[in-house]
Amino acid sequence: MDIVYFDLETQRTANDAGGWDKKAAMGMTVGATYSTGTGRYAVYGEERVHDLVAQLQRADLVVGFNLINFDYEVLMGYTVMDLAHSVPTLDLMVDLEKRIGHRIGLDAVAQATIGCGKTADGLDAIKWWRQGRKLDVARYCCFDVKVTRFVHEHGMAHGEVFYQDRLGRKQRVPVAWGEPARERAAA
Repeated sequence: MDIVYFDLETQRTANDAGGWDKKAAMGMTVGATYSTGTGRYAVYGEERVHDLVAQLQRADLVVGFNLINFDYEVLMGYTVMDLAHSVPTLDLMVDLEKRIGHRIGLDAVAQATIGCGKTADGLDAIKWWRQGRKLDVARYCCFDVKVTRFVHEHGMAHGEVFYQDRLGRKQRVPVAWGEPARERAAA
C-alpha cells in the first residue's frame, strides 16, 4: 500500500492569476510528496511537474489538505488528467468540513492534534519564491506534507483528530481514516 502525501506551492496569488476560478493559471513553484511505499520525500520543481503527476497516478491513495479544490486545480494547468476523479484521494479538509459543518485550516487541526503546526503560509512561499529563496519554499512545502501526514496517521490510529474552534476551545472530531485496504475490504 503506497499512500502518497502531497502539497504544492504556487507562483502567483489568486489575484495575480485573475481570481480564484483561475487556479490553473497560478503556476506551481514546488510540489512535495512523501511516499509510504519508499519512505522518502520527493520535491518537484515546475520542470518536473509531469513526474509529480505520474507519482500521484501510481499511488494507492493520495492524501492532502485542500487537494481537490486547490492543488489538483493548480495541476490542471499542466495536465489534462482530471486528478480529482482519476486518483484515489483523501482530502482531509473536505472530510473534516463534512464532519464539522465548516472549513477548517490545517494549522488549527495540526496544532490541536499533534501539537505542531505550519511554519508559514502560502503567501510567504510566493514571496520567498519571488526573492529567489527556492530552498525555503521547498522546506516549507515538505513540512506541510509532514504535518499532513502526522495528522492523517493520528486519525488512522485513534479514529479522531482535534481542532481549535474560533473561541480557542479544543474540539474532537471522529474520523474514519483507517487503513484504506481494510476500508475497501469492509465495503
